[in-house]
Amino acid sequence: MSFPGFSAYSATKFALEGLSEALDGEVSPHSIKVLIVEPGAFRTGLMGNTSASRQNEAYADTVGPTREMVNATDGKQPGDPAKAAAAILTALDADRTPLRLPHGDDAFDAVVGHLDRVRQEIAAWEKVARDRAFDE
Repeated sequence: MSFPGFSAYSATKFALEGLSEALDGEVSPHSIKVLIVEPGAFRTGLMGNTSASRQNEAYADTVGPTREMVNATDGKQPGDPAKAAAAILTALDADRTPLRLPHGDDAFDAVVGHLDRVRQEIAAWEKVARDRAFDE
């Protein structure tokens, strides 16, 4: 999923997710594991590096709240990177490694909420989406 202000960053993550899904199907028969790590907010240097981006008033209403959240939470993120690393190793050592592993309460809740919203939107448009066959 993505958020206003993270479009370029998210595009790279979406590309890696697609690559990882296909790669999993290609290499799993050879006992090679693929794991998509979906982290929430962790205390790393990532959020501290956002000050280099320029602000544009045209996006104040859409990107502004995200920028404010990043600035307000930098250094206060709940996630412990060491615990994330341990969870990754646990998942990779498991007999059945999951393809996706959200990290942290915020990530887990965000992923489940996103999936629920996608399912609701698709269900609302099911008739339109399915009715694409030629009339015979």
